[in-house]
Amino acid sequence: MDNTNPSIHATTVLGIIHNGQVVLGADGQATMGNTVIKSNVKKVRIIGNGKVLAGFAGATADAFTLIERFEEKLNAFQNNLKRASVELAKDWRTDRFLRKLEAMLVVASSNDILIVSGTGDVLEPDHQIAAVGSGSMYALSAATALKKHASHLSAYDIVKESLKIAADICIYTNHNFEFISFEKI
Repeated sequence: MDNTNPSIHATTVLGIIHNGQVVLGADGQATMGNTVIKSNVKKVRIIGNGKVLAGFAGATADAFTLIERFEEKLNAFQNNLKRASVELAKDWRTDRFLRKLEAMLVVASSNDILIVSGTGDVLEPDHQIAAVGSGSMYALSAATALKKHASHLSAYDIVKESLKIAADICIYTNHNFEFISFEKI
């Protein structure tokens, strides 16, 4: 790592569609190198006229730029989540400016949840559970197990418990969570 210009990174964002609910949650920690610089970053947003949830992991300024571009795509394609995601991924991969952005997005509508990356990927994950960030594999594992073996839990409870597990394990994830949600239409 180049300590003269440390990058800001790391977080855990987790989204799920479960039992008629769509929930996205994230921790609030931002780090620079191995130092916590902020503990309450807001990494999840409701966009697309209240019909789309979005969360980000990676460099904060980069992520804000991507979410703004994603909103533009949502407006251009009448809140069609998949189409807007593919168009953003195309731009992200081919645009000289966007190509340098270091972030990942989780986006969800009432029926779909996707991961969008700068490598041109638009992934529709198994089991309608998506996670990005440094603690994503811990949160994803916990959410998958809870959804499968504790299906009586609400989507909110699954996301909350899974983020707690990730925060207990990942040093780049804290317990200062924020959640956004809506009922499936």
